[in-house]
Amino acid sequence: MGNGTSSNAEHPVDGTTSDRLFGLYNFGNTCYCNSIIQALYFCRPFRERVLAYKPPSRADTLLTCLAEVFTCIHTNRRKNSVVTPKKFIAKLRKENVQFESYTQQDAQELFNYLINTFADLLEGEKKARLEEDPSCGAGSEVNWVHEIFQGTLTNETKCMTCEMVKYKDESFLDLSVDILDNTSISACLRGFSLTETLSSEYKYYCDTCRSKQEAQKRMLIKKLPPVLVLHLKRFKYHEQLGRFTKLNYRVAFPCELRVFNTAHDAEQAERLYQLMAVVIHCGTGPNRGHYITVARTQGNTWYLFDDDVVDHIDARSLELFFGSVADTKRQESGYILFYEAVAE
Repeated sequence: MGNGTSSNAEHPVDGTTSDRLFGLYNFGNTCYCNSIIQALYFCRPFRERVLAYKPPSRADTLLTCLAEVFTCIHTNRRKNSVVTPKKFIAKLRKENVQFESYTQQDAQELFNYLINTFADLLEGEKKARLEEDPSCGAGSEVNWVHEIFQGTLTNETKCMTCEMVKYKDESFLDLSVDILDNTSISACLRGFSLTETLSSEYKYYCDTCRSKQEAQKRMLIKKLPPVLVLHLKRFKYHEQLGRFTKLNYRVAFPCELRVFNTAHDAEQAERLYQLMAVVIHCGTGPNRGHYITVARTQGNTWYLFDDDVVDHIDARSLELFFGSVADTKRQESGYILFYEAVAE
């Protein structure tokens, strides 16, 4: 995969959809970048804000370079072709030494870097507007990257002696969840919020008791974002080998997901989500192999994006990317899941 011809992308894949189905050229191990660009393009709330973005100056940033890629796809008179994200990749390599080399990189690390960079850029623009005009009202604005992706976790710790509970909130842009073999993403989320007992040398200092006590601790979701990004922790450090190896466990992810591990005071608890894109890792380790993306169009049709090749797939084919089972050696497995909230 990744070095195939662009023949599938050059010709109409589906004339009934209004979505543009464009492949992206690979500039030497840039499939990790192409896969994230495709997933973000099919993240409708994000795509709309990127296309509407008006930079305050003509200087190139990662956000303006991404907007150029999105605009090239969105305004193209063709429905199917190939786009060259050369300027975006050049800017990425210039901005961050981690992505400067021509070796394979981790798609999840790229996603985190991009989202945080975009958010910081928007915060900087807001600060500049406030300095220019303190009465502009920008101070209370939440930047649209945080508006789309940011949720809130609450760390709940309960003293086993006095039963006082302490809450500490923290924000997140994606959730990284541990995985087990032959399970589901719902089970992984339940595992994320399992209660942990703090005892022995890990006892908790209770402010009420004024001493270290045994305690129970768990992490719950206090605020669910409009777009929930779930990162499956498929790479584990193997001490004997001295490197990360891949957990190709089978983890089922549904097209509709209801999130239950929410706090008692959560906003929009048990929110329903619909799967819109999956970044898939093919191979045996984080710095080897290949990345592809499957994405759902507005017409509820699924497509596979493998660099410059675009293919229609049946929704039932998503099961092929759950991971391997005992009698198979498939190395294509879901790595980053993009879910969009459904209005109920």
